[in-house]
Amino acid sequence: MPRQQTDPAPTREAAPTREAALTVLVRQGEATAGDLADHLAVSVQVMRRHLRSLEEDGLVEASSAQEGPGRPSNLWRLTAKGQGQFADGSDHFALGLLQSMAGNLPAEMLHNLLEQQALQQAGTYRGRIGEGALPQRLERLVELRRQEGYLAECSPDPEHPDGWLISEFHCSVMRIAEQFPCICDQELQLIRHTFPDCQVDRVQWRLEKGHSCGFRLIPSSGG
Repeated sequence: MPRQQTDPAPTREAAPTREAALTVLVRQGEATAGDLADHLAVSVQVMRRHLRSLEEDGLVEASSAQEGPGRPSNLWRLTAKGQGQFADGSDHFALGLLQSMAGNLPAEMLHNLLEQQALQQAGTYRGRIGEGALPQRLERLVELRRQEGYLAECSPDPEHPDGWLISEFHCSVMRIAEQFPCICDQELQLIRHTFPDCQVDRVQWRLEKGHSCGFRLIPSSGG
């Protein structure tokens, strides 16, 4: 009888490849095994093996997608457990504190407290990012956000010649925001207060099924 072919044993590169696959999925929202293989410069066979391992660990899940004639492809995405593999600044104390405040304070007072927090945090950000051109300040802010557990990046806005986009693919307060969407309003105000020389709008929101939270910044006239 011919010998049954078995998958090669895991190598030292397995863990980094798994982590890289998770990072690509948190950035893109979903991808096929072929997409991930191309992105990470590995074979599709190797990528499928990693994905099956991640699926067994409950970190990813797949759904079928037809991309033309032939067999449908699996589209892979992170599960809630997979999202939890990334740094998360929310904790039970913060969530419990907000629950207590929401239950004991008038809504307007809670809003004012969150607005005050946004103002204070924006002042801290402005002090740390300093002065300079908008692209340089944005890069410094993105680095600060990464240190806080956000998977953030900035890029020129293709729809506005002078505009910039901040994209956050992993939110460090997501668990809190799911119960208290007003936290997201605080985040928007935080960006606005950090860049008072810009018009800032939310262009994508994870709570509305986006795969990232996004903010558009356009320099104000004369700014």
